[in-house]
Amino acid sequence: MNDSIAPSRTSVLAQYGNIASSTIGHFTDIGYLRGIRPLFDNLRMIGKVVTVKLFTPDGSVLREALLLSQPGDVLVVECVGDPECACWGELRTLAGLIKGLSGVVVSGAVTDVVALRMHRLPVFSRSVSAFTTRSLGQGGEVNQPIQISGVTVRPGDIAIGDSDGVFILGPQQAVDLLPELLAKEQADQQKRTELLQRLQATR
Repeated sequence: MNDSIAPSRTSVLAQYGNIASSTIGHFTDIGYLRGIRPLFDNLRMIGKVVTVKLFTPDGSVLREALLLSQPGDVLVVECVGDPECACWGELRTLAGLIKGLSGVVVSGAVTDVVALRMHRLPVFSRSVSAFTTRSLGQGGEVNQPIQISGVTVRPGDIAIGDSDGVFILGPQQAVDLLPELLAKEQADQQKRTELLQRLQATR
């Protein structure tokens, strides 16, 4: 695509604002994060990816990731090591809300689930655990390619998540899929309206 006519990242994100993850799933499974589930219902997440790789039980790299993040970003975290060692909880959620994050995706465990559900920052994870990381200062990586569910996630990718799951799309992939996705959302909305009218007529 000619860069001079390529849509801006902001406009692409805006157009994905009402596209369901399941609509993307009608056309591709590339970028779908298998096994990653929403922590609570009725959530919606879209934003530019900031990647994090941490090595449990050390979660100190998340501080750097939070400092580097911008409003609207999504932290996508690859946890290497013990899958039951939770790296994300209430205090980091509060810090994420202050930064204006759009959401957090953790390929691992989270904790403080009652508080996370109360604060409503969209959080997706593999599991829940009371065993947690600590700030040991042993390192990690921010904004380098990571691997989650067989998907290579790169900084600057686009994360789309809702109650059905998460897709990570590369910028060009997101642009290429957009016309089909918008057309399907429109067609589905028309069909939904027709079916609801028919349902109402039977009552």
